[in-house]
Amino acid sequence: METQVSSRMKNVLLIINCIILAIGYCGAPLIMRLYFIKGGKRIWLSCWLETIAWPINFIPLAISYLYRRKNNNNNNNTSKLILMTPRIFIATIGIGILQGLSNYSYSYGVAKLPVSTNGLLTSTQLDFIAFFAFIIARLKLTSYSINSVFLLTIGAVVLALHSSEYILGFFMSLAAAALTGLIFPLVELIYKKAQQAITYTSVLEFQTVYCFVATVFSTVGMIINNDFQAISSEAKSFELGEGKYYVVIICIAIILQFYFLGSIGVIYSSSSLVCGILISVLLPVTEVLAVILYGEKFSAEKGISLALCLWGCASYFYGDYKDNKKRENSNQSLETETIDKTKCTP
Repeated sequence: METQVSSRMKNVLLIINCIILAIGYCGAPLIMRLYFIKGGKRIWLSCWLETIAWPINFIPLAISYLYRRKNNNNNNNTSKLILMTPRIFIATIGIGILQGLSNYSYSYGVAKLPVSTNGLLTSTQLDFIAFFAFIIARLKLTSYSINSVFLLTIGAVVLALHSSEYILGFFMSLAAAALTGLIFPLVELIYKKAQQAITYTSVLEFQTVYCFVATVFSTVGMIINNDFQAISSEAKSFELGEGKYYVVIICIAIILQFYFLGSIGVIYSSSSLVCGILISVLLPVTEVLAVILYGEKFSAEKGISLALCLWGCASYFYGDYKDNKKRENSNQSLETETIDKTKCTP
């Protein structure tokens, strides 16, 4: 299933996953903010909702398994129910705990900050990805990536100068961005050390396990904070009504899974670069929607921060694009030299 998909089908999958990612990325902070501004106060509950819909992943996993069984051609490896190795499974548990911490930090930020401010702070995850990739994966820092880190940092500082009343929410949003920036290089390192081919199914299994672990993490927090007992009373006092309260929390769970599924789908159908570019493009969309739907003030500081964030993202991805083109040209030159030497050999 993973290796025999035609290029045309991959393009179709790319478009579908881009739409799913757009819905998840733009919709998640908006629907979560709706929960808080209309009377919701449970941060552990919103954290729990971020990954509780993980069983949805069983649908594409089941389809993948049935397809592999039908077309296994007597290959026992492709007909396995679970492709994930025990080594990756153990490492995934650690990623799940980090994801749980990231979810709590993100939920706290959404609860305390306007969507537009939280979105700008979340975009600084590119800073942390570059930093941790340099330390963990020994990724070479270029002038473009350093410029990107500088611009995104300045953008965050501009916001910090006018966020004294939300200082804890500010730092929690940055913590969520930092944890996300740590998780991505660690995932890359896990697959590199595991020496296992990265397929859509294996990545989906990885996501299912770490979302489950993150859900267990937030469930413990909910039990300690007595959030399960408080749901019914909170629903009755919800400004939009008790019935709409449950609609909102269900939508939070589903839309967050859209984000996760869309992300891995875009990476599988194209690349992590395209996924990152799409998220950067969607940043101003989220900002505009927050202003329209919730009447948030888009101050001069936010405008400057947004411009710096977009500039920083553009710098990062342009540098990555140039590096990829340089590698491609270098590989083509080596192939040409090899062919010429082969022709000259008597």
